[in-house]
Amino acid sequence: MTRPDTDEISGLAALLAGFAGRRVLCVGDVMIDRSIYGEVKRISPEAPVPVVRIVRESNELGGAGNVVRNLAALGARCAFVTTIGDDRAGREISNLLARLTDVEPYVRVSRQRETTVKTRFFSIDGHHLLRADRETVATLSESDMDDLARAVAAQTADAEAVILSDYGKGMLTGTLAAVTIAAARKAGKPVIVDPKGTDYSRYRGATIITPNRSELAEATGMPVDGDAAIVAAAQKLRAEIGVGAVLVTRSGEGMTLVSESGAHHLAAETREVADVTGAGDTVVATLTLVLACGAALTSAAQLANVAAGIVVGRHGTAVATPQEIAATMRQSGQASADQKIAARPEAIMRVMDWRRQGLKVGFTNGCFDLLHPGHVSLLRQARGACDRLVVGLNSDASVKRLKGETRPVQNEDARAAVMASLAPVDLVVVFGEDTPLELIEALRPDVLVKGADYSKAQVVGGDLVESYGGKVLLAELVPSHSTTATIAAMKTARK
Repeated sequence: MTRPDTDEISGLAALLAGFAGRRVLCVGDVMIDRSIYGEVKRISPEAPVPVVRIVRESNELGGAGNVVRNLAALGARCAFVTTIGDDRAGREISNLLARLTDVEPYVRVSRQRETTVKTRFFSIDGHHLLRADRETVATLSESDMDDLARAVAAQTADAEAVILSDYGKGMLTGTLAAVTIAAARKAGKPVIVDPKGTDYSRYRGATIITPNRSELAEATGMPVDGDAAIVAAAQKLRAEIGVGAVLVTRSGEGMTLVSESGAHHLAAETREVADVTGAGDTVVATLTLVLACGAALTSAAQLANVAAGIVVGRHGTAVATPQEIAATMRQSGQASADQKIAARPEAIMRVMDWRRQGLKVGFTNGCFDLLHPGHVSLLRQARGACDRLVVGLNSDASVKRLKGETRPVQNEDARAAVMASLAPVDLVVVFGEDTPLELIEALRPDVLVKGADYSKAQVVGGDLVESYGGKVLLAELVPSHSTTATIAAMKTARK
């Protein structure tokens, strides 16, 4: 299996800049991906099953909705044609779609259907315990199909590429797939299909389809236990349904692209697989945007492979950004600075990954406006007490509330970039509250570190951390160093 060389990496990275503003039409089954996390400390006396004390839960767009999330994260604009039930979950999907500013949803509300909800239960350290599905699996009614077909026809002309995201719930098992492909071909737009089921004839005429290995075996009835077998099955599928190419996703073994020009095997781009949920959605979104930029299938597959490597290293349905993809391609073993900066949801997932690996997670926080030797000493001591150190960084607004209108001297982006460039720091998370308590509650660090100018009773979140067995560490101070003193000295020097 191959990986891109240095020249290829430069070319692929240049493609990422072309993602911004690309318009994609996505048609497919939307759902809610609900993740529930809890502590598991005992077995139920009623049956031999674990008792889960729920600590946290999250709801995300799933199915074709996760494709849309990935497109938005990659900088594209998206028209999304889908259907929901007339129920609470359907309204929740509408609310989640409304938060994606670059997505134009065309949603058919069907009173004959129940909105799909997939609920996954995890232990607090990320182990998958159970999945429960609530859904309707049936072909859409003729009136629903006609309404969706009209929406597809109206949006195809403006799209640069079209995605069919088939999750087998009934939206694309009727005539809509064929109608969409025909409209796209007439308009000269590439069609990328994430397939489902055994009858792939409805995808006839697509540019490329992206089955995983088990889906390929199910669709062809052929063995897929090795490179040669996968290529043979993909060639058969390509010939039978008349598609331009087949990209087989192989989880921890990478991907295989089979097209008119032959077969290309791509090595996996992740060191450890945490969760493959939604990885196919990331592949489809990335693949589509590269093709929309006019690049070759091989380049599209290579970038999609890198993006997949990012999301399978995380728990739950995740997305990859152009910045993360670029950083991963130039990564040489240690995380680059821009990879260390994360929003709160991503930070939670990274901390869970570290914990699952048996790593001790530390946390400290501050404004870190002008970095001085006292800060460096604090960070070194904090990192010495743990395996991975998370720094909570006050946002500009919270610094201003705490320190006054003249602060911060540097904005939060600059402060985060400086903090992320330091070797002791593994992750930087900006928080907008006056105290880091909510962030500490979300991350649940094993070690909480503050300077010795605090007492343990004064450390925000200290009682919480100790309540679940964590430790509060008061770091020794370096005398005569503070940001306030540094700013005062600068003002004096100007006079």
